[in-house]
Amino acid sequence: MDLKNQYIEPDNSYHQPSHDPSSGTMALVVTLTILSVVLTSVLAVVYYSKKNGNGVVSDQPGSTINNYIAVATATPTPIPPLADYQNPLLYPASASILIDEDAVIDDSVNPSMRGITQNVISGSQILTEFNRENPINIGDPLYYAQVPGVITFRGNNFRNTAAFGYLTPSDGVVDTLTQTWEFTNGHSLLSSDMTFEWTGYRLTGQPLIVRWPSETISLMNIYPSAAVKPGLTEVICPSLDGYIYFMDLDDGTMTRDPIYVGASVKGTAALDPRGYPLLYVGQGDDNGPYTFGMYIFSLIDGSLLYSYEGLNDGAYRVNWGAFDSSPIIDGATDTLIWPCENGIIYSFQLNSSYNAVTGAVSVNPMCTGYKYIFNDTQGRYLGVESSASVYGHYCYFMDNNCNLVCLDLNTLQMVWVFRTGDDSDLSPVVQEENGIPYIYIGTEVDNQGSGEYNGAAYTYKINGLTGEEVWQTSQSCYTYNGETSATDQSGGCLGNPIIGMGNISNLVIFSYSMTDGLMHGNRLVAYNRDTGTEVWHYDMNIYTYSSPVACYTEDGNAYIIIADSFGQIHLVNGASGERITYIQCSSSSGGNVSYEASPAVFGNTLVIGTTQGSVIGIRID
Repeated sequence: MDLKNQYIEPDNSYHQPSHDPSSGTMALVVTLTILSVVLTSVLAVVYYSKKNGNGVVSDQPGSTINNYIAVATATPTPIPPLADYQNPLLYPASASILIDEDAVIDDSVNPSMRGITQNVISGSQILTEFNRENPINIGDPLYYAQVPGVITFRGNNFRNTAAFGYLTPSDGVVDTLTQTWEFTNGHSLLSSDMTFEWTGYRLTGQPLIVRWPSETISLMNIYPSAAVKPGLTEVICPSLDGYIYFMDLDDGTMTRDPIYVGASVKGTAALDPRGYPLLYVGQGDDNGPYTFGMYIFSLIDGSLLYSYEGLNDGAYRVNWGAFDSSPIIDGATDTLIWPCENGIIYSFQLNSSYNAVTGAVSVNPMCTGYKYIFNDTQGRYLGVESSASVYGHYCYFMDNNCNLVCLDLNTLQMVWVFRTGDDSDLSPVVQEENGIPYIYIGTEVDNQGSGEYNGAAYTYKINGLTGEEVWQTSQSCYTYNGETSATDQSGGCLGNPIIGMGNISNLVIFSYSMTDGLMHGNRLVAYNRDTGTEVWHYDMNIYTYSSPVACYTEDGNAYIIIADSFGQIHLVNGASGERITYIQCSSSSGGNVSYEASPAVFGNTLVIGTTQGSVIGIRID
């Protein structure tokens, strides 16, 4: 595509009246011109003042407008200043969160056309009707969190950024990546099938990063040497080895003792967006000594406050209770929203309490579940591994049966369901455009053949109110479907997409794995958000499952960072797709590392976990 600017010389010619004083007409021309402008302005005010909200002229007898002309100037609503805990990348807020409840749903995405059965459950009881007592309405992602950091997978309820704050390069140019620290541990945990050892961090495995208020730090079990550090920013990494690790963003040193879960954690955890010292963690394998499900820990003392078993509730997918997704918490209604791999979408009324003076924190959750099945679906395909996105009270998620679902959280009824053509574990990304939420999603190559083959990884833009397809495109990717799921090696979209901001606000960027053969190649593709046409692409030799992350300088210049399975981290110009630089990371124990998990960025520091078990800090400068 030709990206050169097309420039047309403007026509600056104009008519100039005669300035000959002997003509005697110049003064008359100027006077008549002024009178004409004034009269036109007055008539315009009268006309537009008479128009009602539908643009129809109103001339009702007795109306004020018949008695005098009211000239008014609109006073724009001032934009609130950015709070110190809000992400400047999301400022100012732009989403109106207006949901048209009467939007027309086409038969092609109408759940009833597929013979849906849906139930709301509370314990062993099936509820005949449900209307949430405290309605959920989660707004613009700028307001999601009241604590600075990256506190859930891709940051917020729109899942639209894994970075907090601007890049501030020392010389004004972003062109260098430097490995600055490594946190290591030597633990592993036997898998539930007892065939291998889990280590490190895998898909999605994104670290959490949070800058706690000093008042909160003083109540926590943080080491005294870390607690006295001004502006301490903590990195939190639940691992497949059954531990949750805590480290200093600046140098990777431990900030407190690990929490022992005893079960593997593969997905991304979440912090409470209200700044409550609560950590929400989902189990990824049935290899723990206790509950196979989800956990809530106190970050005051590391104690377990609550757990929930994912093997109950009459799920259509039986015998698997993993919570690989990263939850969303609605602080206004004290509600936890968390899809499970058993196919049930859970919402927990947390009944949480936190005393910021004493540090006393508690939860007493009441659970409600939503389950569904279609006439054309087997229950074993209804697990949900993607993290849900929330726009107002609409919740979007992918299931393992190739469905993109829109669920009304306040009635727990499905609004629409879109068939994507293949499986996907991606978290839907939301972007409001002209008052309408749009969903961006991509698929793996998983259900298109057997053995090793080449297939299409599909990419979609979907209207979030109606489920209508706006555009669809695809990339060719390789995959391998073995005799068992343990031997599968999937290609396609496995890393979450980027919604561009700043100088790439017209782009959406997807990552496609295994574009050059099985275990080889990866392609970043930037599409025009309106049309789905390719603007640029960047090819890599090595495949990756890690999600790319976009970082920005304060002047709006975008930089894309992506890590691959060979331990390389690439820095790409967001506007052109050209590589700026890359580094080959290594472990202090010797040898290269491998990345499958996704990174998070705070300021100039990127943090990412390796499959070997270490966590690495990268300086972006």
